[in-house]
Amino acid sequence: MGKSDTATPRERYRAQVRTEIKEHAWQQIATAGASALSLNAIAKQMGVSGPALYRYFAGRDELITELIRDAYRSLADTLGAAAAEGADLSGLAHVLRGWALADPHRYFLLYGTPVPGYHAPDDTTAISSEIMATLLTACAALVPEAPEAPAATEAPFAAHLEKHRAWAGDHPAPPAALHLAMSFWTRMHGVLSLELAGHFTGMGFDPDRLFAAELDALLP
Repeated sequence: MGKSDTATPRERYRAQVRTEIKEHAWQQIATAGASALSLNAIAKQMGVSGPALYRYFAGRDELITELIRDAYRSLADTLGAAAAEGADLSGLAHVLRGWALADPHRYFLLYGTPVPGYHAPDDTTAISSEIMATLLTACAALVPEAPEAPAATEAPFAAHLEKHRAWAGDHPAPPAALHLAMSFWTRMHGVLSLELAGHFTGMGFDPDRLFAAELDALLP
């Protein structure tokens, strides 16, 4: 029996209102950006008083935190499902791009300019470790296992990552996989961020082909 099956009518109503609040919040973000998010404006749209909404979210920051958690959960589940179906690193790259293009505002809430005045709790990005673990596993499948760390003179950044791998959690990926994962994450997000921000508009080329070319250049 699921949690929703055992919830009381009051709990179900509260969950329904919180969902409605978040839907209005996403609409506001799409219209004016996350920095303009306002619980009072949402209350007006819903036809209730501002104080009434504070029974569901303590303030703007709590609402933003909930939206960020939802977005990370969505991306983690999307990539995880693709990996479970056999997607390799190239496949995951295209899944990431599809997820981003489907909702650019959700993407930018995670990877865009930080919201002025907002300070995320330490656990906000905990789900992001699942995303990185999925990518690290895909990267490790593409590079030979290295029993020893590479010499700094041979691969200086990979050697650096071997000793600075807190971002990878407890994943056992070898240095070469760490390097590939970091390069993948930065280059794919770089192309996506420029595309979604409209910087390629009017340049006369297909961003999908650029993304594919960058991915091909990255893969071993």
